[in-house]
Amino acid sequence: MSTRPTPPSAAAGLSVYIHIPFCAVRCGYCDFNTYTATELGGGGSQREYPDNACREMDLVLADDRAAGYDYEAISTVFFGGGTPTLLPADDQARMLEHLTSLIPLADGAEVTTEANPDSVSRASIARLADAGVTRMSFGMQSAVPSVLRTLDRTHDPERVPQAVQWARDAGLQVSLDMIYGTPGERIEDVAATVDAITAMSPDHVSAYSLIVEGNTKMARQLRRGELETPDPDFMADAYELIADRLEADGFSWYEVSNFSRSHDTRCEHNIAYWRGADWWGIGPGAHRHRNGLRSWNVKHPSRYAAMLADASLPVQGSETVGREDREVERLMLELRLADGLAMDSLDLLGTDHAREQIDKHIRLGTLDAAAREAGVLRVTDEGRLLADGVVRDIVS
Repeated sequence: MSTRPTPPSAAAGLSVYIHIPFCAVRCGYCDFNTYTATELGGGGSQREYPDNACREMDLVLADDRAAGYDYEAISTVFFGGGTPTLLPADDQARMLEHLTSLIPLADGAEVTTEANPDSVSRASIARLADAGVTRMSFGMQSAVPSVLRTLDRTHDPERVPQAVQWARDAGLQVSLDMIYGTPGERIEDVAATVDAITAMSPDHVSAYSLIVEGNTKMARQLRRGELETPDPDFMADAYELIADRLEADGFSWYEVSNFSRSHDTRCEHNIAYWRGADWWGIGPGAHRHRNGLRSWNVKHPSRYAAMLADASLPVQGSETVGREDREVERLMLELRLADGLAMDSLDLLGTDHAREQIDKHIRLGTLDAAAREAGVLRVTDEGRLLADGVVRDIVS
């Protein structure tokens, strides 16, 4: 990590992602860097993980300070995975306490933990709330047992309302994740899941289309013809149904796949990613960003632990993202936001080609003409699912 971009002011905010790479069972569609207990040995065990993560925090802080970065406050923290709540709540509390002993939380900071509904109890959620967690994100995925079985999800859908109520009782915001486009899923199944979600009145919903990565159990099932991939028309119909029913229940979309009841219940941690802020990525395989310098950790927990035992940052590689690439990435990410992006903030939008493509998409109804007059590039409601295509046309 020898390239050192010019540091921002010391007052710049920081987001922190803490990857918990453990799952009770690996879901058939999942390609995340996760491991079951039987796959781990050496120093990469769940029992030793909190100490390893705290050790990495110390080393990352030292590396930042050596490069001239000294963040005054942490804006958001996100425990992701994997299943963070497979660890005892005291372990998550200890990692959060250690992190905030290094850099304090900003006033009103968002602290989220992902959870499976069957990996929490009333007592564990209360402990997390006492430790400073402000938001629970439950991986519901579907309310339909047959869809959950296809996804290899192990929780009982009847457990979700109970977990949501426990989080509510602890004073936490609640987000629910759903997946649509599971092989064999019907539009009636999608509707049942959305109706179950609105019945629980969460603060936030993430609705992701299923993407099957090549090296997964589900990909092999699809290649063997055991499952059938949903057609694009079904995916579009499912998204429109989800959006319409959520919006009828008082939600607003603020990113193509994310809906919140108010500005105050958006996921600020994800917004930090989409806006290109700086973040630490703690844990095996986690990514870190610092003013255009990106690095990523070794993936296997045992190798990660061994490097930390040698007082070495567990970094596998790094790159400095150039200005042009950063502009393209900003366009890709921020055009998915309901707020859009200021056109004068990107040089690439000033080219003749970009202006021609923007005019074309305004005529097609995928870009907002009134927003453009105000100097903002923003997709229309009809253009949400076509945002990636708009970007391709602008940058091609």
